Order: sequence, then structure tokens, then C-alpha cells
Amino acid sequence: MLTFFLVSGGSLWLFAEFVLSLLEKMQTQEILRMLQLPELGDLGQFFRSLSATTLVSMGALAAILAYWFTHRPKALQPPCDLLRQSEEVEGSDGARRSVIGGSPQLLTHYYDDARTMYQVFHRGLRISGNGPCLGSRKPKQPYQWLSYQEVADRAEFLGSGLLQHNCKASSDQFIGVFAQNRPEWIIAELACYTYSMVVVPLYDTLGPGAIHYIINTADISTVIVDKPQKAVLLLEHVEKKETPGLKLIIIMEPFEEALKERGQECGVVIKSMQAVEDCGQGNYHAPVPPQPDDLSIVCFTSGTTGNPKGAMLTHGNVVADFSGFLKVTESQWAPTCTDVHISYLPLAHMFERMVQSVVYCHGGRVGFFQGDIRLLSDDMKALCPTIFPVVPRLLNRMYDKIFSQANTPLKRWLLEFAAKRKQAEVRSGIIRNDSIWDELFFNKIQASLGGRVRMIVTGAAPASPAVLGFLRAALGCQVYEGYGQTECTAGCTFTTPGDWTSGHVGAPLPCNHIKLMDVEELNYWTYKGEGEICVRGPNVFKGYLKDREKTKEALDSDGWLHTGDIGKWLPAGTLKIIDRKKHIFKLAQGEYVAPEKIENIYIRSEPVAQVYVHGDSLKAFLVGIVVPDPEVMPSWAQKKGFEGTYEELCTNKEVKKAILDDLVRLGKAGGLYSFEQVKAIHIHTDMFSVQNGLLTPTLKAKRPQLREYFRTQIEDLYSVFV
Repeated sequence: MLTFFLVSGGSLWLFAEFVLSLLEKMQTQEILRMLQLPELGDLGQFFRSLSATTLVSMGALAAILAYWFTHRPKALQPPCDLLRQSEEVEGSDGARRSVIGGSPQLLTHYYDDARTMYQVFHRGLRISGNGPCLGSRKPKQPYQWLSYQEVADRAEFLGSGLLQHNCKASSDQFIGVFAQNRPEWIIAELACYTYSMVVVPLYDTLGPGAIHYIINTADISTVIVDKPQKAVLLLEHVEKKETPGLKLIIIMEPFEEALKERGQECGVVIKSMQAVEDCGQGNYHAPVPPQPDDLSIVCFTSGTTGNPKGAMLTHGNVVADFSGFLKVTESQWAPTCTDVHISYLPLAHMFERMVQSVVYCHGGRVGFFQGDIRLLSDDMKALCPTIFPVVPRLLNRMYDKIFSQANTPLKRWLLEFAAKRKQAEVRSGIIRNDSIWDELFFNKIQASLGGRVRMIVTGAAPASPAVLGFLRAALGCQVYEGYGQTECTAGCTFTTPGDWTSGHVGAPLPCNHIKLMDVEELNYWTYKGEGEICVRGPNVFKGYLKDREKTKEALDSDGWLHTGDIGKWLPAGTLKIIDRKKHIFKLAQGEYVAPEKIENIYIRSEPVAQVYVHGDSLKAFLVGIVVPDPEVMPSWAQKKGFEGTYEELCTNKEVKKAILDDLVRLGKAGGLYSFEQVKAIHIHTDMFSVQNGLLTPTLKAKRPQLREYFRTQIEDLYSVFV
């Protein structure tokens, strides 16, 4: 046996890991007894009795173990005691703060020379030595880069051009940006910051009604768009007299002369972005930089009901939020000019804006995807990013794809075994991508992301603990989870480096306090460590644009932002999201139900990709709409004894019953009461998506739209029990 291990390199390392795992847990005498060796005093006689071959083999093994001990990867040292990641603030009625940093003062900025978004970019320009900044690519081509100075110059020219077109260098001047992620988006944004103007992102999924509502609410006279089709959409609003204040549309891509003529007919000037930059270059205005308290962006949240709300965020809000992230991670992760970020999540949302701000502040590069999410993997292989922001839905897809390729019981067992070994390392604080498990199982997965990713950040929705735990091991890099919302600029809690456990969203960021407040109707009480999550600090927004009523609902008189989410403090001082206050309803018998809590439990069902739980105050029970995962469902069904294509399985009544049984099983394991369990489900084959109007751009369920979309199916489910 020993000879076999000595001649097999890979097996040798597996054997060494196994031996070491035993040695770590045992005392010397226990080891001797296990090996049936004599006590220490008799070792000399014992060794003299061994043959030369045995002695050589033992010597080789000893050398291997000695090499292993000296080269074994070291665990990352966390920046604080992981059993005490937050502490109560004196005299604050239960508010808690981060213990990282040591100062009782909330963090407002990380660098003295980067207190506004204008200064953030120019800091990157300086420390990068005018390195590459913004990159884009055409199909099957390498990335082409604009340097920091080129971006800064174009921003000044564009901003000067805006001033020549009746815009003001003031935080009262709102400029709409209606485009997909691309370098020109950032140039337009920086142009606004260079002259103290305010960016107002627009995006397709808001819907035409919401777009003209935002243009009117923010008094937008100028919109910068990427494609002529969007200019046409905006002109239609003007022609219908829905947006009388819109006077200038700037288009990034080429367009036909007929479009310009159509604009003239309704009083709208249409120009190319290049023409406005040329105008600005010929009529240059010196920058008018903003102050930290000036507005930087009005980010309209899509919401699930009613008109969108414009969250007003200052330069100081944005800087404080990403400074909190830098403070938490500074002991383990220092961004540099060599960092590369892949931009594919919508720039209209603050999660993506925050990640990019960190990159620009340190002189790093941002490469944009081609615009087709199906080509994201190809873009990543070409770009080789080091920073990869994700949403849980993408993590779930990665996880499902990995396991769908382990298409035999043996392959799946080996994959799970390798993951458990890597997860054991992760739990002990070791993050690496060069173990034997990586070489045998995970290097291909890492290569599919470009092979250089060293940080992944997930947010926007709850991440599955099982998926997060597996990917932390498989991807061999630091994977952080954050929690927040637009109104606190993006994040208010974040994973503490070294705490690679799942099932919580980390501790408060050093830029804000968090406290819980009683929610009587849902029976959540702060004396139990549960309640509505409230946030206060320099990253909290200034209110909703021209909407005092909604602002008063979100911000109380003491400056606390009421998030609508229900949280629970865990013993280590981390926060767990357990419920949602806003989406609750009462069943006929008077019981309150929070459907999102139930959905978060049901989504762990192996064959389920999406689930919508519906209830009615006139009904005594819940029903559900389930979308099975096309990649996972067939293999899951086969294990249950069902055969057929994905479509055939989705119409099979026995398969539907098996899925329902699995949901109920998970519900019981998750502590759901009987009235919180669905009694019937409908199987739907098309995914809920942003495109079909059933998800928000941050991939949250649009509950009113789902209810209306599945009205007939829901009525049929209830009719069975009449």
C-alpha cells in the first residue's frame, strides 16, 4: 500500500491530507497505538528490527509530511474576533455597529483625496499613471481600451458641450442616461460629475409609462441614449405631449438624418455624442467640481407597485458606502491598478455603481460585456477579470450547471467529496485555488471565469447557503455576501473576511449603524433579537425626489431608514434576513403570511428554479406557481423513476405531486407552520424574467404582475378544493 502511494503523485497528496487530518486531532501516544508502534522508549529497538525497504518508505513518507507542513497554506487572519463582529452602541436603543476600525465615529471616507465621485476618478487617473480604464470588445475580438486621461478628456469635452446646449453646472441640473453598460455610459456620468450635474439613469424595464414619469418628475431636458431606437421611444413621448420639457437627445451610436428631422418637427434637438464632444472641445469650460453634500445621482427604484421612486444620493453617500467596504476588507484584499472588473450588471443600479467606484478609485480597469448575457463567459475568458459581482440567480445557474455535468452517481460523489474537502479548508480560513482538489475538479470551473478572479461579491437577493458554500470552495477565491438597498446606497452589511459561514449577510458596515424595531403584526420583537431592519449613517439617502409622503414612510424623524426587511441578530453579531414586512397578507382564518420567507425555503428544492407563493384573504390556504429548472429537472425526475422530455415531465401529474411533496418536506424542515405550506401547485415552463415583466431589474418578483399573469391558473388551483 505504501509503495503505491509513493509512486502515485496525486494519490500521494490525497494520502498526505488524510494522514494530516488525523495527526491534527490526535496525541503522540494515540498515534503510536493506532500504528501499533511501541512506546517512545522502545523506538530504537523497533527501528533496528525493520527492513531497509520499509525504512526507506517510512523516510519518504516522513519527508512528504515535513514538506507538507512547511508548505501548507496559511489561514487568513480575520480583522476582528469572529465571535464578536458587531457591538451595541451606547445609548442607542439597541443599535449595533461594526467593531472593525475601532472608532466610535461612522466612516465617511477612506481617502482624504477621494470625497466626491469626481475626486474618486481623478485619484485613479493619478495613481494608475494614465493606465487603461474602460474596455469594450466586438465578437471574437480582444478588448480595446481607453486610458484614464482619454476618459477624463472626453468627459470634460462632453460636459462643456452640455453647457453649450443650455445645461447648467449645478446640482439642480439633471441629465438622463438611457443606455446599456458601455464606456460611453461612464463618460457621460463623469461629464456630469465634472460640472456638478446629477445623473438620472433610465432603463428599458421601467416601462414607457415610468420613463416619461421620471423625465417629468426630475425636470429632465437632456437625455443621453445609446441607440437610435431609444431616441425614437423618447420622441414618441414628446409627440404625445407626455414630456414637454425634453429638448435635447444625444445618441452614442450613428443614426439617420430622418431621425434628426423628426425631432425638429416636435422641438427636440438630436445630436450625436461625438458632435457634442467636438462642440465642447471647441468651447471648453473649466471643471466645476461638486462638494460631498451635493447630489450625484437620482436612482429611481423600479419597485413592484406604483410609480418608481427617485432615491436622492449625494457624492458623500456613495463615497461613505464604498469606504465601508474598503475598511472591512482592507486586511485581506487591497485593490490595485492591476484589478479588472467585468461590467454586466445594470449600471442603473447602485450595486454595480459601487463596485465600479472601488475600481476607479484604485486605478483599475473596467471591461464591459458585449451586451448579450449569453456571451458573458466568452467575455470573461477574453477579459480575465479579478473582480466579479454577481446576483444569487447567476450563482444558482453556475451551481446547477456544474452538477448537471456530473451525470453519473460516481462523478457526483467525487465532486461532492472534493467540495467537502475544500469546504473544510475554507472553514479553517484557507482560501486557495492550487490544491489537489482544484487540479482534479475545479480548475476548469475557475478557467470558465477567466482564471484570475480573486473576489466575488453577491447581493440584491438572498443567496442559498448550500450554493454559496459550494462555490466558495470550487472557485478558490474570496466570496462575500452583502445586504442593502438603493436607499442606503447599496450595502449596509457585509461578510467579515475569514467568516466563510453561510446563512447570514454579515455585520454592519463601518459607515452605518443598524437596529431592529418591533413588528407587532408579524410577532417580531426586539427583545428576542428580531425586528424590522433600520439603518442610519452617512450612506443613507436624502429622501425621494419630490415625494415627501414616501420619504416620511422610509425615513423617520431620527434619520433611521426603515427597510421593510425583517432581520435577526445572530450570536456572533451578524445579521440574518428572515422575513419581509412589505409583502404580507392575511389568510381567511386571520393568520399573517410572508410569502417571500416561504419562497426562500422552497427554492432550495433541487428541481425548482423559481417559485411564486400566492395567498388570498378570502382563502384559507396558499397555492404556488413553480418553474422547474430545465437542466436539473430531467435527471432529478429520472432518479424518481420518471422518464420523458422536460415538457413531458412538466405535464406529468405524478411529477407535480413529487415536487409538491418535496416543497412540503423542505417547509417542515424550515419550520413552516401548516398554514404556511402550499396545498397545490401549477407547473409553468417559462422562467419569470425582466423581459416578460415578472421580475424587477434586480431580479425580485413583481408580485402584482405575477398575480395577474397567473390569475387563471390560481383560480383553477383554488377551485379543486371547493
